[in-house]
Amino acid sequence: MAELRWNPILERWNIVSDERQDRPVLPEDSCPLCPEVLEVPQEDYYIVSFENRFPALRRDPGRPNLEGDSFYRVRPNKGVCEVLLYTSDHDVQPADIGQTRFEDLISVWRDRFTDLSQEDFVDYIYIFENRGEEIGVTLYHPHGQLYAFPFVPPRAQRALDSAESHLERAGTCLYCRIMEKERNLATRVIWEDEHFVAFVPFFAHLPYEVHLYPKRHYPDILGMNREEIPSLAAGIKSVLTSYEGLFPVEEFPYMMTFHQAPVDGDDYPYFHFHLEFYSLQRAADKIKYRAGVETGAGTFISSISPEKMARDLREADGLE
Repeated sequence: MAELRWNPILERWNIVSDERQDRPVLPEDSCPLCPEVLEVPQEDYYIVSFENRFPALRRDPGRPNLEGDSFYRVRPNKGVCEVLLYTSDHDVQPADIGQTRFEDLISVWRDRFTDLSQEDFVDYIYIFENRGEEIGVTLYHPHGQLYAFPFVPPRAQRALDSAESHLERAGTCLYCRIMEKERNLATRVIWEDEHFVAFVPFFAHLPYEVHLYPKRHYPDILGMNREEIPSLAAGIKSVLTSYEGLFPVEEFPYMMTFHQAPVDGDDYPYFHFHLEFYSLQRAADKIKYRAGVETGAGTFISSISPEKMARDLREADGLE
């Protein structure tokens, strides 16, 4: 059973899902995401999406575990969790996936965003990829996920509020201003083309954090035009290639996350679609742990300056 429980202190919903304890964790005998196994019983496939067998959110949720009240509020965990398989090749690194396939992958992300945004119970669509055991990955096969939330997640809401406040105060897009500052300074830019720019932000809080912004302002992935799709694919591949070249580790752990406007029926002209990448690998033999200050106080401590992160990433990609 699963449900949403309201935290009255932080004023946000938490997801409780007992059944996720039963999901497979790094199985040694076979991969359920490979062809002719559990999820895709075919000889081969190109790109596949399907609903997660162990979802945190369900289209048709059962009754919550317990009854809430006006203070300890409880809701059914109504939503959608999908898995997106990038390729049938179990051993390929996402950085090594071809440009054309990445462009097709972006088209699938756009298609799934379109379909899920039509559901009246969906307020926010979160696209992401977890890679590496240090991040908590339970299956090695190259894949990402989509969560269609029945609410706007707290971090997304905080970003929306900041963007709206900045527009009212300064008359400009918060993200366009950040991008302009980073491009003018150039010291933290790691990749750029006609349509997109990737940089380590001035305020990076996790090791080798990278933001990938479109130069044109639009609120979500559907705002892209055809010319921008190859650029986004190239930008993602460039960031992942830099990651793979950073340290002599078997697999560089990272999170790739999409940040876009909600799909709750309101307009968000002040929001700027972008991607953010994070890692926990701060050195070849060191992992960044989210310990007491980060978890209890919500204040991150970085042992690497954003400027050094950017230099390291450019060197890893052969750009410096």
